[in-house]
Amino acid sequence: MLIDLHVHSTCSPCSILKPSEILGSARAKGLDAVCITDHDTMSILTQCREGFQPDGLLVIVGMEYTTKQGDYLIFGDVGNLPHGLSAELLLPAVRDLGGAAISAHPCRTWRPADPVIFDQGLCTIAEAKNGRNTDAENVEAMSLIGAHGMTAVAGSDAHALEELGRCPTRFTVPVNSTRDLIAALNAGQCHPSLAHRSAA
Repeated sequence: MLIDLHVHSTCSPCSILKPSEILGSARAKGLDAVCITDHDTMSILTQCREGFQPDGLLVIVGMEYTTKQGDYLIFGDVGNLPHGLSAELLLPAVRDLGGAAISAHPCRTWRPADPVIFDQGLCTIAEAKNGRNTDAENVEAMSLIGAHGMTAVAGSDAHALEELGRCPTRFTVPVNSTRDLIAALNAGQCHPSLAHRSAA
């Protein structure tokens, strides 16, 4: 399955990508599923439902949680986590809730993740390719992942329609729900689909 793990809707103040555009365009861009990961909110659930859509697209809702030690895509029963947690508190909390966490753009120059998080093994999944990173930032992220034996994924970090599906992740097992996604991520049953390019 081809899944875009990192998509922002207009529920993120920095995004112009409408929920209707995500739902209406994802399949045409070759995606089997999209994860809507708005900044520090899951309010998209008031505008669309999780699960399979009429055209077969799977929609999963997580969030991009902001910490001073980097940003993390989190999935699972995470909607009631308080804002403002440090990464040292957030990541074990997500794990204890049976969820999954991905370090988003860990080597982005202006918002890098704290290397201590990876040295301590608190996060074991990271974006090796982010659609809004420079090539150098993505290369550095891949090196970080290799050095720590982490699972590599990709995410478009879409904020506009033309970015949707730019950097999807290929899953090697079926994903039919949030629970399936979490299990596959935590088991490392996925990898960046680096050769994929959206049709638009």
